[in-house]
Amino acid sequence: MLRTVSMMQPYLFPYLGYFQLIARSDVFVLGDDLQYVKGSWINRNRVLANGQPKLITFSLRKANQFSPINQRWLCDEFELEAQKLLKTLELGYSRAPHKAEVITLVRQILAHPERNLARFIENSIRRICAYLQIATPIRIGSELGLPARMDKQERVVTIAHKMNAELYVNPIGGTALYCPAYFRSHGLALRFLQMDDLSYPQFNQPFVPSLSIIDVLMFNSRSEARALLKRFSLVEGIEHSTALQGA
Repeated sequence: MLRTVSMMQPYLFPYLGYFQLIARSDVFVLGDDLQYVKGSWINRNRVLANGQPKLITFSLRKANQFSPINQRWLCDEFELEAQKLLKTLELGYSRAPHKAEVITLVRQILAHPERNLARFIENSIRRICAYLQIATPIRIGSELGLPARMDKQERVVTIAHKMNAELYVNPIGGTALYCPAYFRSHGLALRFLQMDDLSYPQFNQPFVPSLSIIDVLMFNSRSEARALLKRFSLVEGIEHSTALQGA
């Protein structure tokens, strides 16, 4: 099997596909030095509340809008927001079969003293990976000595070469960003991870997809969640000339 690398921005309690990507890779790179994007999943996600999807968000201190993720900080009222999240989970998942162990995991994550956004999320991802017995090494983008400004594809190829990778895997949403021919020209294969159309019981109601990993763990045992990590396929991308030029 080809040595595989993947990379993503640090996301708050991300969806199942994020952890499928980590588990499928030989090394995973956390892009802490990428620009923070307001309204993205970096500091927010969705869980169930009263059987409906509810947005959860951790507020940040004010900063320059062009600051990278690792130069953003959780707000001074974080402890209050953390307690609010725990209350939301206690109520929203009061009848979930694995509530006790997941609440314990989330409580441990929230107790982490780090207030730097990137470091806080890094710790949460590492803890969830440990819970799911995902052993993939996680590298930090800002520690790789990359130039401050790079084209998206150039950055990925450079990191892949640093990791001695032969295959780069990206979530399916990035098909418009990366071109297989560009990667082939640099000695790399490119594939996109497509989650299976899967569901699991969420109380006795229609399934709500694309929620935080917290939801997956509330309704699935560790062994069941680990089985879900394998529910995906790798698909080829589409050729597009602008990507081939590194634009």
